[in-house]
Amino acid sequence: MATVTVGTPAVQPFPARIRDACEFTQLLIKVQRATHRIASTLDLDTLLGRVVHDIAGTVGNVEVCLWLREEESGDMVLQEVCGCTHYQKGHHHRLGPMQGMVGHCASIRRTHYAPDVLQDPYYIACEPETRSEAAIPLLVAGEISGVLSVSHQDFDAFSEDQITVLEALAGHIAIALENARAFRSEREQRARLQKESEDARAIQQALFLKPTPVVPGFEFDTAWCPAGSTAGDWFDFIDLGNQRYGIALGDVSGKGMSAALLMSATRALLRSIAPLHASPAPTLAQLNRSLMEDFPIGKFVTMIYGVLDAGTRMLTLASAGHPRPMVIANGACSFLDVETGLPLGLGTSAYPERTIAMPAETRLLLYSDGITEASNDADEEFGPARLLEHFQLPDACVDGLIDEVRRFGPLRERQDDATAVLIRSL
Repeated sequence: MATVTVGTPAVQPFPARIRDACEFTQLLIKVQRATHRIASTLDLDTLLGRVVHDIAGTVGNVEVCLWLREEESGDMVLQEVCGCTHYQKGHHHRLGPMQGMVGHCASIRRTHYAPDVLQDPYYIACEPETRSEAAIPLLVAGEISGVLSVSHQDFDAFSEDQITVLEALAGHIAIALENARAFRSEREQRARLQKESEDARAIQQALFLKPTPVVPGFEFDTAWCPAGSTAGDWFDFIDLGNQRYGIALGDVSGKGMSAALLMSATRALLRSIAPLHASPAPTLAQLNRSLMEDFPIGKFVTMIYGVLDAGTRMLTLASAGHPRPMVIANGACSFLDVETGLPLGLGTSAYPERTIAMPAETRLLLYSDGITEASNDADEEFGPARLLEHFQLPDACVDGLIDEVRRFGPLRERQDDATAVLIRSL
């Protein structure tokens, strides 16, 4: 036992000292119970209160202070106290011999026991009735994390056995406090991440849940269903002037916040590039060059991008590795053959165009692979065939499509975002 004892008792010790095995056993039992209670919670505030009150109840007629080291300043800060009227929670002690028994104990990282505080060179007067005090370090991996201070109104109130037991208890306290601190830190971090995630989702919703543009002769139905709190899928409508509109649906590789950030960057780039070009092919080619310079290795975007000329009712499309759009006309559904280039960000590529007429009563569906690749519990994919079947129904719409995909695999966690845009020619 590494204990430093200073001073000698001025009067005969009181019978509170342990003198036989029976009393020592009873103390061990009490301390063991206290240890179990201390270890039974990860809530730091609850733990601090338990520590000081359980020790006070176990030893009796004492003042107990629990000091923890502050990471930023390195000071010892009083976190919990029982039986003391001099110090309040939040009081600071620096480390060092001139900072009282607590500061001295923390600096030497060993127990310091003063059987007579009136003779102790490090003791700073606190309660006038205090006659003996033990300051015991709380060590984690050999580093000081706090100090447990126990005072008594009797001279030389703590025997070697008692101090040994208190040192053992301090070891349990140090571990419990470290676990509680780690738990609180992790909980706070999770709360911060949750708040950031909620903020990001709100921003994305603000981008997507805007009214669709009013285009003479056309209507647009949209559905955006993230798999998590944020999405890598997105759609956009860009007014290019002269009754011409850019219509995009993209899907960034990956999930979560990183996909959402890359999605936002891609959307912003597309909005700046689209007005510079009359057709989709050069738009995607320039966007691809920009993303190749900025995207992390291995990240990419699939995209279908079209330019709708409402005056001529012609729609020109180009694809960057995206699923084929579907045309619904004259009571029939079919997938449109659009030759595709590489996904954006992977490498140099050309993006061939396909132009189609959009006469009245024609519909064209753009969608992400989170719809066709959605799986059920039997590992079956929703697939293109079910997509065709859905839009053969007279009341088919994108919201109904999303509902059907959800019913298809209700017990499986969705692995990918699901997004769709339906262009209706009136």
